[in-house]
Amino acid sequence: MSLSFLGTHIDAVYHTALVFGGIEYFFGAGVQQTYPGATHHGRPMEIIPLGKTDLPLEIILEYLDSLKEVYTVEVGPQSSFRYSHVPDMMQSYDLFTHNCNNFTNDFAMFLLGKGIPDHITSLPQTVLNTPFGQMLKPQLDSAMRGITQAPVAPASVPSQHQSPRTSNGIMTSQSNVQENHVNGASGIPTGQVHQVTTLKKLDTLLKLAQDSCAVIFFTSATCPPCKLVYPAYDELAAEAGDKAILIKVDLSETYEVGSKYQVRATPTFMSFLKGEKENEWVGASEGQLRGNVSMLIRMAHPPHPHTNLRLHILQRRHKSVTYSKIPPLEKLIAKMGSRGNEPSVTALKDFICTREASGASDAPLPSLPAVTSFIVRSVETTPPNSLFPDIDLLRCALIDQRVSGYLASDHSNSTVSKIFMKVNSLSGECPYSLRIVTLQLACNLFTAHILATRLIQDGELCTKLIQLVISSLLDTAHPPVRVAAASLAFNIAAFNHLRRLEEKDDILKDYAQIELLASLLETLTNENESKDC
Repeated sequence: MSLSFLGTHIDAVYHTALVFGGIEYFFGAGVQQTYPGATHHGRPMEIIPLGKTDLPLEIILEYLDSLKEVYTVEVGPQSSFRYSHVPDMMQSYDLFTHNCNNFTNDFAMFLLGKGIPDHITSLPQTVLNTPFGQMLKPQLDSAMRGITQAPVAPASVPSQHQSPRTSNGIMTSQSNVQENHVNGASGIPTGQVHQVTTLKKLDTLLKLAQDSCAVIFFTSATCPPCKLVYPAYDELAAEAGDKAILIKVDLSETYEVGSKYQVRATPTFMSFLKGEKENEWVGASEGQLRGNVSMLIRMAHPPHPHTNLRLHILQRRHKSVTYSKIPPLEKLIAKMGSRGNEPSVTALKDFICTREASGASDAPLPSLPAVTSFIVRSVETTPPNSLFPDIDLLRCALIDQRVSGYLASDHSNSTVSKIFMKVNSLSGECPYSLRIVTLQLACNLFTAHILATRLIQDGELCTKLIQLVISSLLDTAHPPVRVAAASLAFNIAAFNHLRRLEEKDDILKDYAQIELLASLLETLTNENESKDC
C-alpha cells in the first residue's frame, strides 16, 4: 500500500525503545520508563542486541537527565503538564522530527558510540520526501498523538528506588547495564544500610571506614522500639552516600558481636570516627539519631573553610561562561577546503543551523561517532594554520548538552584530549585563531556536568586543560586570548566551588589549584593593556 500512495516501499512505522538493567526507556509523553515489553505498544516485534557499555551507571543516568531537557513533555514556557489539558501544538513529540526513534538513537550513541539502524531513523524523512507524505503529515501526526503520548500503566512503572540490574548488555527494547552505585575505593554499595550477621563482616566494614566514619545500630527481632527508627536510619544511609557506612546488627542472630561490644540493651547506637569509637547512646529517639549522625559526618568531612566566609559571592552557584555565537557557517566551512565536503561536516552544519533556528527539539543529532572521528583526523593531519574552522564548528555544536555529554563517554576517540595536546604542543607557535577557538571550545565543555567532571577528574586530561589555561593567560600579545583563558579559569574554579557548596571534597587537585592561582596572580600583576582582561 505504501508503494501505491508514496511511491516507495515502507516495511513498518517503527517505535523503538532502549532497555538496560531490566528497565525500558522511551520517548512519548516525555522520557518514560517501564518494565521491558510492558508499554501500551505491547511486546516488541524485534529485539536487537546493540552491544555492551562500560560507562558507570551514575554517568548514564546523568546523561539521561540531560536528554530529558530536550525530550520534554511539552515545549514553550509552561512548567507543568496535565496530559488531557495541554494543546497538541504545545506537545514536544513530533511524529516526523522529534520522536521516539530520535531519543533511542541519541541514547544509544552515548552508551555505545553507535546509533540504531539507519532505516529506522531515516524513515520519517523518506516519507516527507514524497508529495503525498508532505500532504498527510499534519493528519498523521494528529492521528498518532493518542498512541505516542499515552501514559504507562502505573503497575508497569518501575519503583523510583529501583536501579538497573548488574549487567552491561544493551539492546533496543531489552538490555542491561552495569550497576555502579558503589564506593570507588572499597567496592561496597553506598547509600544503604549494611546488614551484618558475622563479626568478620563487621570488622571489614569498620576497617573500610577508618578514614571516614561509621555507625552501628544494634537491634533485635524482639525490640518494638527499634522498628520505629528503621525508616529514619535507612534515610540517613541514603543521605550519607559514600561519606559514612551505616551498619545494622541483629543481636538475636549475632551473639558474638553483642558480646564483643558489650551491648546490654536495644536499640543501642555506636559511632566511629577515623577508626576510633566516638560515641554511644541508647534509645529510639529519631531526633537524637539524626543529630548525632549529622554531626559525625560533618566531623569526618568538614566543609571547606571558604564556605564559612560571609561573602555573598561564595554562597551561590555560578553559571559557566560559554561562547554560543554562531558565525556564518558557509564561510567557515569554505575555509576548510576539501574537508568541508565531508558528510559528517555537512550533517554537523545542518544540525547547528536547525538548532539555532528551531531549537534543540527540532534538531536530531548527526552521527557523533563520525563527527568526532573527523575532528580527530583533522587534528592529526591538518596544518595548524588551517585547523581553526574545524575546531570552531565543533565549538558551535557543544552548546547542545547531548553533544558535550557524548564527549564524556569512552567512544569519542579522546577528541578533547587530542585537541588540547595539539595546541599545547605548539606552545608559542600556536596560531592565534586556533588558540582562541580552542579556549572557547573548552569553555563550552562545561555545558554538560558529566563532561566537566571528566575534564577535572581525569588526571591526564586535567593537566592538559590547566596547561592550556596557564599558557594562554601568559600570552602577552593577544588580550582576547587572555580574556578567554580567564573565562575558562573561572569555569574550572566555579565547578570546583560547586562541590564545596554541596559539602563534597574538591574535585580539582591541590597542585592544579596552586598552578591556576599562581598564573592568575601573575596575569593580574602584569595586566595593564586590556580593561576586559
